[in-house]
Amino acid sequence: MSTTEEPELITIIEGPTPEFHPTPQDWVQSIHEGPDDRIVAVCQLRTGNGEDILQRCRNAWRDGRKVKLDFPDELRMRQQVDVVSARLSQVDEGPLLHLWVSLPLEEFVEEGADEDDEDEDDDGLFYS
Repeated sequence: MSTTEEPELITIIEGPTPEFHPTPQDWVQSIHEGPDDRIVAVCQLRTGNGEDILQRCRNAWRDGRKVKLDFPDELRMRQQVDVVSARLSQVDEGPLLHLWVSLPLEEFVEEGADEDDEDEDDDGLFYS
């Protein structure tokens, strides 16, 4: 299978920049191992077509293609991150898409650095 094929995109057209949160389970890191220092984080998105998105993800992964989340950052510049897993759940407001994504570790640590300056020994990435 050719790796030059276009990835499947999950595109956020409107709304705020997704909030990426560290996963509380250590085992999740094994989902996406590689030569780069990366962390698996989760974000939640409300959607009206969650079943379609999940099917597109399954098809892409079955075909050996990547799935990417395409979203606007705080400056409204388009960004993309690799999606490594997806799940759909139902909440009172409607369908909720859970996406586990692979983020560069240094970017994630920089974003979360201001939140937990009290304990410098605790990187805040994993919870037990």
